[in-house]
Amino acid sequence: MQLTIERAALLKALGHVQSVVERRNTIPILSNVLLSAGRDRLSFAATDLDMEMVDEAEAMVNTEGQITAPAHTLYEIVRKLPEGAEVSLTYSGDDPRLVVQAGRSKFNLPVLPAGDFPVMSADSAGARFSLLKEDLVRLIDKTRFAVSTEETRYYLNGLYLHTVSEGGQALLRAVATDGHRLALAETPAPEGAAGGPGVIVPRKTIDQVRRLLDDGSGTVEVQVSAQKIRFEFGQASLTSKVIDGSFPDYLRVIPKGNDKRADIDNAVFAQAVDRVSTISAEKSRSVKLGLDNDRVTLTVRNMEAGQGVEEVEIGYTDEPFEIGFNARYLLDVAGQIEGETATYMFADPASPTLVLDPGDPGVQYVLMPLRV
Repeated sequence: MQLTIERAALLKALGHVQSVVERRNTIPILSNVLLSAGRDRLSFAATDLDMEMVDEAEAMVNTEGQITAPAHTLYEIVRKLPEGAEVSLTYSGDDPRLVVQAGRSKFNLPVLPAGDFPVMSADSAGARFSLLKEDLVRLIDKTRFAVSTEETRYYLNGLYLHTVSEGGQALLRAVATDGHRLALAETPAPEGAAGGPGVIVPRKTIDQVRRLLDDGSGTVEVQVSAQKIRFEFGQASLTSKVIDGSFPDYLRVIPKGNDKRADIDNAVFAQAVDRVSTISAEKSRSVKLGLDNDRVTLTVRNMEAGQGVEEVEIGYTDEPFEIGFNARYLLDVAGQIEGETATYMFADPASPTLVLDPGDPGVQYVLMPLRV
């Protein structure tokens, strides 16, 4: 294999695929990226056995071939080369190393046979549809903060992507929960999405997709089956297994009868929560909200650090009551609100609270209260 490729094109493609590779691997081949040269293109592939990332870039190929090389090392070498450099990649059976050259720089990297590289099988079954980049970004950003990191409840370690029908309209919906808060975002279902299987997309896959979306534009092709999900971004594609489990019935958690309404200036409220939570206990991060006639009093008590109190003007005319929340969860939700105000719908101090965003009617947040 012998080819020449521009540093910028090589760096972009390597940046996409190497992010899939785990830093610590017990299987050596999984630390490598598969390089395939042919027809004036260099293709890249990396996998962790649960997810596979593929990309390609234009190259001047003199000799076609395939080989695998250490993904992170190759990426770091290319990243540190000067901008505008022409990079030469050479491998021959005579020298069991990949030679990387650019100007006066030359590196020899160990290789492993391309035939040992595991390839994830394609899954042609399921639904296939096109989704605008902006819509997929919104579904991910509005919900992924609520994905659980608790490995024992593995079925919560991802984003539940599925279609529903409400009022005669098909909707593509993303839901995430960790048992303490829930985030839901939806958008009109694109053609071909309705009737597809609901899948739990792993947290790592969601993070990789979000990273790819920063470089992409236009539309994303999505293919969903009961076992896998595939995202295509122009030349790049990501295929991932989905979590084998049942997502809980989240509709039972979303309150329907909360009748105490508070309209709150989102930025002012978030800043107040951030200030008073400075002295909150690290474990519970609890803050008490005391709602009364057009105001909310935020109180944090810590036996060691003292007490913090702040009052914020709000729109509230129902009966006074107190409720406690994890300050981090309040700030996470506040960070997703598009409008100037957020609407909080309360029932009582022990029941879930519903948070709505007047600036984006397609999202809902649910917060479980704390005892304070």
